[in-house]
Amino acid sequence: YLKISKLALAFAIIQSKPPGKSCKEYTEHLAKCVSKQDFGWKSEVEVLEAEVLRLRQELLLSKISPRFCLENDASAETLLDQECINPRSYSSQIEDSGCDVSNDYAFDSLGIASDFHQFEQNVNASQHWLERVLPLNLCSTVKEDTLTAPVQFLQRLLEIKRLSEGGILQADFTELEKDSFTICNSVSQLLDGLTVFYNNPKFPVSNFLTEAVCVLMSLITDTKLSNHVLKKCFRKLEEFKKNLIQIILRNSNVNRFQALHAVSNTLVLLGRNNILRNSLISLLLSEVRQFAEQLLQAHQIQAMYDITQYENIFPLCMILEQFLQNGTGPSNTSSSDYDGEEKIKFLKNLDKIILYLSDEFPLFSLYLWRTSVLLNSAQI
Repeated sequence: YLKISKLALAFAIIQSKPPGKSCKEYTEHLAKCVSKQDFGWKSEVEVLEAEVLRLRQELLLSKISPRFCLENDASAETLLDQECINPRSYSSQIEDSGCDVSNDYAFDSLGIASDFHQFEQNVNASQHWLERVLPLNLCSTVKEDTLTAPVQFLQRLLEIKRLSEGGILQADFTELEKDSFTICNSVSQLLDGLTVFYNNPKFPVSNFLTEAVCVLMSLITDTKLSNHVLKKCFRKLEEFKKNLIQIILRNSNVNRFQALHAVSNTLVLLGRNNILRNSLISLLLSEVRQFAEQLLQAHQIQAMYDITQYENIFPLCMILEQFLQNGTGPSNTSSSDYDGEEKIKFLKNLDKIILYLSDEFPLFSLYLWRTSVLLNSAQI
């Protein structure tokens, strides 16, 4: 049937072909016309799907807390209007930053680490950014447009929780269990939007993108909401972490270190959740081990190796060391007792790798050795 249909279509095109055009040219013209129609339908479908998700978000919030006011605060709109007219100047967000600085937070490309650090030190830290509900007509770029709906919804969700804990609102968070579609799609849109930005970052970065990361971190570190998010969005979060790691490894831009530092900060913040931290350690151990084995093989046969990837592996080594050495959870416990399958693979033949690479790659060998010590510290 398919062959007959193709043959009939071919005859129809030949018979209707206008004079002066070959069959190939006319077929390509028809294909373009059909693809344009498909694109138009797809765009309309995407708009309708976004509207459906927005309505489901509002419905879910009203079920969780009927008293919660969904209307935007006038002061928040005024604040955002002023920010559009007079945006903040980011002195720390330099265009070219291959140089190191003494203060780790001064080199925070997105301002995420410093903002989140300030967020943690204040018991009621949500007051500084969470209390204002963002209006829909944000002064944002195309990249930020995809983040508007999920950030707004998740901000409101966090605000409801804060107000309910203060006894101001009555909230029923069991509704999150009944509507997994809305929370999953909202978190997925947020992660996809951040991935798009990290793949092609533009500096300086607006406050809204910084705030989007803060919303994500608040969501996964919240003791009550993180369980719902991890239960429904664990695979998406795993995919997000893998994408961030690959963005670090594959970035070959000359002035890439500012962007790499921003992605590294996000990975570190994701590691504040115990469940995500253990899986992140496994991913980092796997990437570092595979690169060490490839580097050893290239060294033994005196082959060329990718110097860019060699430079990019160090942020992953530093993140891994930070997870294994420093306490990141509420109890300030370290992850040196990590005992996953990747630990066994990483330590296997590691002494041999360090021995062969130590002369030509001393810094990388030192990081491998320090990681092995931290992995074995629990047994010692």
